[in-house]
Amino acid sequence: MHYEEKKKHIDPEQPLVSVITPLYNAEKFISQTIESVLAQTYQNWEHIIVDDCSTDQSVQWVKNYAEKDPRIRWVISEENKGAAVCRNEATQLAKGRFIAFLDSDDLWLPKKLETQINFMIKQNCGVSFTSYIHINEEGKSLNKRIKALKEVPFQKQHRNNYIGNLTGIYDVEKVGKIIAPNIRKRQDWAVWLEAIRKSGKPALGIQEDLAQYRVREGSISSNKWKLIQFNFRFYRDYLGYSWFKSVRCLLGFFWEYFVNRPKQIERL
Repeated sequence: MHYEEKKKHIDPEQPLVSVITPLYNAEKFISQTIESVLAQTYQNWEHIIVDDCSTDQSVQWVKNYAEKDPRIRWVISEENKGAAVCRNEATQLAKGRFIAFLDSDDLWLPKKLETQINFMIKQNCGVSFTSYIHINEEGKSLNKRIKALKEVPFQKQHRNNYIGNLTGIYDVEKVGKIIAPNIRKRQDWAVWLEAIRKSGKPALGIQEDLAQYRVREGSISSNKWKLIQFNFRFYRDYLGYSWFKSVRCLLGFFWEYFVNRPKQIERL
């Protein structure tokens, strides 16, 4: 890696973007993730990486990059607390006007930040997201695209999570900093639902592939049926609905998931 040759000019007039990455035992992928941030055509960013007590060489990889670029900041948790807590710690440290999320095994395409930040400023929107494609553990395309809707109002996001976390960005000036609930799954759903609520406007989608989501073998998210209980807990525990209302919302979720969401999936 010829790092110095890859560094680009930073325009101080551009708003700062805080990129947040929770990290746990991702030594196989974290360098690729960081490289995808370094490769952005939009260079006024800070990358905050919070390690959740990794037992592999993940932190050493991060240190190597941080030594060469002060925009990369890293924190090590004192105990394993989960991705939601790591994201929250990074959010509290964030200095940027815009906050974006990128997990330690996912990737961004080079024009992701430039395209999205310019779009948000032009459209005066508080929340945006983009289309993205699925890749496998080796980084090869799975020939599957999740196409972003043109807009997602609060009620539609309430029925299903339509924002891929690795593509979402929110404007702190418009919605403040959003703290995720400490739940095992669906923290990102909660964050984007709250961001849309606070913005008072629908989230706006960019129908361009600007990120790559890595599907890993054996992950919770790879088995959609296992997520049913987490969806129910989202309504019951996070939103505080009654058991009956939670079941009713879950039925609405199923309708969105099996009837409407497949319309967003394209085979390449």
